[in-house]
Amino acid sequence: MNQTAFPTTDLPTGRVQNHASFLHELPDGTVLCAWFGGTMEGKSDISIFMSRLGQSGWSEPLQLSDDPARSEQNPVLFTAPDSRLWLIYTAQPGGRQNEAEVRFRISEDGGYSWSDPEPLWREKGIFVRQPVIVAPDGAWLLPGFRCRTEAGETWTGENDDSVVMISRDSGKSWSMSEVLGSLGCVHMNIVPLEDSQMVAFYRSRWADHVWRSHSGDGGLNWTAPEPAGLPNNNSSVQAVRLADGRIGIVYNHASREDAEGRRVSLYDEIEEDDTDTAVAQPGRAFWGAPRAPLSLALSEDGGNSWTQRIDLAFSDGYCLSNNSADQVNRELSYPSILQDSTGRLHVSYTHFRQFIRHMVVPIPQATN
Repeated sequence: MNQTAFPTTDLPTGRVQNHASFLHELPDGTVLCAWFGGTMEGKSDISIFMSRLGQSGWSEPLQLSDDPARSEQNPVLFTAPDSRLWLIYTAQPGGRQNEAEVRFRISEDGGYSWSDPEPLWREKGIFVRQPVIVAPDGAWLLPGFRCRTEAGETWTGENDDSVVMISRDSGKSWSMSEVLGSLGCVHMNIVPLEDSQMVAFYRSRWADHVWRSHSGDGGLNWTAPEPAGLPNNNSSVQAVRLADGRIGIVYNHASREDAEGRRVSLYDEIEEDDTDTAVAQPGRAFWGAPRAPLSLALSEDGGNSWTQRIDLAFSDGYCLSNNSADQVNRELSYPSILQDSTGRLHVSYTHFRQFIRHMVVPIPQATN
């Protein structure tokens, strides 16, 4: 059940639960990995951590957040054009993603020391997960998704949709561009193509497909998402354009059609005085489809079709519980993908919600 196709290394995490890794390469070639860890997603002891890859392996993690009242999640690392390193992440009370803040810190020394945390913008209920893209005109594009609820309702993902937050002053202020027709499409991952052409890939709250949309104006406006030809299980995907022009995407090759059960919501296990996550019946958002296998698919035509697929790691993907303390969960999920400046292809992912696991994947030759 617990098998991988390539050698792996577990990062030194030091927490019961670890999830949502994000790979990033500094200008000097150092590879960083950030993630969140604590006892269980949504609990107020969840914080952001970061490790760096050296010749002797991954360093002991540096804790980058510590708000005792909020669950701090989904770290994004970004090296700005001025070479400063940004950490962007979410901070929410309990399971209420609709009340989340997006916060940031800046490092002048490659991630060893950081500025104090600050809100990135005033709006509440926006979540981030995917890389910042610098558009051809210099604008910063930060994809996000709105965690919307009706008055008096608990967040379950039913009304989430995608937006692009745009900054033209190096992160000082942000405007919002809605992705029309994106209800249920979240974790928007922008991949630049040629000139001002871009493609984006999405996780599906309906646990059916990976979805895809296009922009022809440098990421300001997007077509409505359409199925991208790969399954999705309402879990994160991440894509990157390789040096040879192909797109590589890491994801779980599974959907709701593979599910043997269903959860009410993502946060149906947490019990804190400041949150109420119970809902009467499961809604349209589908939680609990297996999060395995972990797969890599390759496209030679900008994400319109997928000519190759490699399964990287295997388990039954059981995720009807987030319980890491009792080792109940068996998901292989939330992958991050990075081709470094030497050409090596790195993949990190959540292993059973206990560890962040890293592998270097040989890049298959193109079929043409």
